[in-house]
Amino acid sequence: MQNPSVKAVFFDIDGTLLSFKTHKVSASTEQAIADLQAKGIKTILSTGRSINSIDHIKYLNFDGYITFNGGYCVTKDEELLFKQCIAAEDIRGILSYAKENTLSFSFMSEKEIGIHDVTPEIAGMYAHVNLPVPPPIDPERVDVSSILQTNIFLGPEQEAAFMATVMPNSTASRWTPLFADVNAKNQSKKIGIDVFCKHFGIDLAETMAFGDGGNDIEMLKHVNVGVAMGNANPEVKAIADYVTDDVDSDGIWNALKHFEVL
Repeated sequence: MQNPSVKAVFFDIDGTLLSFKTHKVSASTEQAIADLQAKGIKTILSTGRSINSIDHIKYLNFDGYITFNGGYCVTKDEELLFKQCIAAEDIRGILSYAKENTLSFSFMSEKEIGIHDVTPEIAGMYAHVNLPVPPPIDPERVDVSSILQTNIFLGPEQEAAFMATVMPNSTASRWTPLFADVNAKNQSKKIGIDVFCKHFGIDLAETMAFGDGGNDIEMLKHVNVGVAMGNANPEVKAIADYVTDDVDSDGIWNALKHFEVL
């Protein structure tokens, strides 16, 4: 796989492009992205974040954005290529469950993010990724047909039962024990990769991706060269084609040099 023919590189944000320590993109990563673009290689963001939570990273001039774990794909010129909301009955299921049980969750739509029942742990998580805590949700005013992603704040040991009974038409993934990203059934960053490969006329054999969390697994398995950051979760490293250095040790730059893409 040395010196693959790469025409598109996909990047996760938190723990991949952005350091959890500095909340910044390293100089070597900025240079790597600029060098890829100078060679005509497409650079595409691929995140579980909302389309409204990536303004701080757009200065890198990506060619496209996979957001909501593949649920909303848009070019840098704001051409919408793909949108897939969660089944309305699953959103109703969350709201019904929360009336009878203690549950923290967020709802993310194309326009806004809201959260129900903020705990100190949740507030700390938002600080960890350098984001403000969203405003509270009014359960009576939720447009159940508009939700692209929800974060369900429960542990991994509770996830399977919750998904089977409350959100059977949806898919969960996670990069932290604190919560699961939940999207439409079978939705993942893999879908976004296919959307952009079709848009740009790029073969899957010409793709490469970087990630560190559980919601990156499908992406790293799908591309030709899947690279796990040195700080990635063990299950991510296990499926990756290559494990590079961590986000604070020039991991992206070093991997691109290793594969002679740069």
